[in-house]
Amino acid sequence: MTTNLFAPIRIGSYTLRNRIVMAPLTRSRAGAGNVPHALNALYYAQRASAGLIVSEASQVVPEGQGYVSTPGVHSDEQVAGWRQVTDAVHAAGGLIFLQLWHVGRISHVEFQPDRGAPVAPSAIAAKGQTYTSSGFEDLSTPRALGLDELPGVVAGFRTGARNAIAAGFDGVEVHGANGYLLEQFLKDRANRRDDGYGGSPDRRMRLLLEVVDACIAEVGAERVGLRLSPENTANDSADSDPFGLYTALAKALSGKGLAYLHVIEGDMLAKKDVPPSGFDYGALKAAFGGPYMANLNYDQAKAEAALAAGRVDLVAFGKLFISNPDLVTRFLLKAPLTKPDSKTFYGGDRHGYTDYPLLDGLEARSA
Repeated sequence: MTTNLFAPIRIGSYTLRNRIVMAPLTRSRAGAGNVPHALNALYYAQRASAGLIVSEASQVVPEGQGYVSTPGVHSDEQVAGWRQVTDAVHAAGGLIFLQLWHVGRISHVEFQPDRGAPVAPSAIAAKGQTYTSSGFEDLSTPRALGLDELPGVVAGFRTGARNAIAAGFDGVEVHGANGYLLEQFLKDRANRRDDGYGGSPDRRMRLLLEVVDACIAEVGAERVGLRLSPENTANDSADSDPFGLYTALAKALSGKGLAYLHVIEGDMLAKKDVPPSGFDYGALKAAFGGPYMANLNYDQAKAEAALAAGRVDLVAFGKLFISNPDLVTRFLLKAPLTKPDSKTFYGGDRHGYTDYPLLDGLEARSA
């Protein structure tokens, strides 16, 4: 039988009712203290028809923040705020994982305790800006994490996983992509260390694998997913041999029993007319051996073709879920899609967040 977007699939402890995943999307709408609140609960509940929701990235420690009004999962208040979200999603029949985040060097002193320098594998500033309370500002120069600090990083993710389950999440996704801390250790543009966490691919993979193992120990492998972005250059990220690095990483992950591997297939910053790089994502899927979730520039037709070919197991959609809370229904009925308003992606109130319309009057328009 040909697999399609509406076929159920087993991941970890759960059977998803479809293979349509809501991708993690930073929206910068957390409340004071980076605490989720009722508006966030409504936003996610509106999209609960997805087979799985992966929440917006949430910092596991205070110094893991890099943008205005992003939620955390390190305080009692944040855990209570997230409980509103998970209760709403579950009441609507959905499943939701929390994405665990540490931005590393993609930060500004405004977000750091006592306005200290952000942390990174090496003291190399990333090119780019972040949005602070004063508007867009250049990223701050980081300091290199000491060897004695790395167990604390791992412990932060482990506590984040524990707090996520306490908040009612069905599982967690470790954010190892998009130029943030764990990817900074992975890729050699940001990692110039000469100790046990730098140099060879095996040593650069070490911190991420320690984080994954800590989350598994805390909540069980069946509740842990991982996001990677081998070719992505966002946030000044790159590696000299991405295929070699990431196939080795996939093999190292293959026996751990993770719920899924979530892969951004390509470069988020690449222009649409640039030809594919030739990176063999099929080899990555084969090396991992478990459920494989694809992401980046998928529409319904491309997703269905990839599923039918057995190249992917699930497909994550981002911007389409922003402006189509009932995306699953629209895909099922081949209905028109609402285009998102990029001006309301980050910050603000309900506008461009919870006020996108549900499908209405399809039969009348189609007659």
